[in-house]
Amino acid sequence: MSKTTTYEVKVMFGDCDPAGIVFFPNFSKWMDASSLDFFLQCGVPPWRELKASHGIIGTPLLEIHTKFLRPATYGDVLQVHTRIESWAAKTFVQKHAVMKGDTLLCEGRETRAFCIHPEGGRLQAIPVPDFIKERCA
Repeated sequence: MSKTTTYEVKVMFGDCDPAGIVFFPNFSKWMDASSLDFFLQCGVPPWRELKASHGIIGTPLLEIHTKFLRPATYGDVLQVHTRIESWAAKTFVQKHAVMKGDTLLCEGRETRAFCIHPEGGRLQAIPVPDFIKERCA
């Protein structure tokens, strides 16, 4: 089981479509921001520090699944609750629940990998470092 963190978002007018509801890609943007915030809240160093110390450039997105349940509109304050659902050798799945108070608006799952980018080479997934798993537990 992992920690669960909360990332807060205030919906702005520009986040909405002409009908006044949040344009769906914004949920993905907020889940992506919550993914990074999760690691920071768990005490994992920022990507710049991990690049310098371990060569890790971040956690690129490999797969995403999103289920929309209820709309949000400008002025709403949303909470994105994020946790690690599972760890594999080189990948992990994060689960996100976008809430407005006690109401679930959107659920998302992201598969990501910790990657390095060797000079002149392609991105490469690496085994998830144990110290990161420990801080997120």
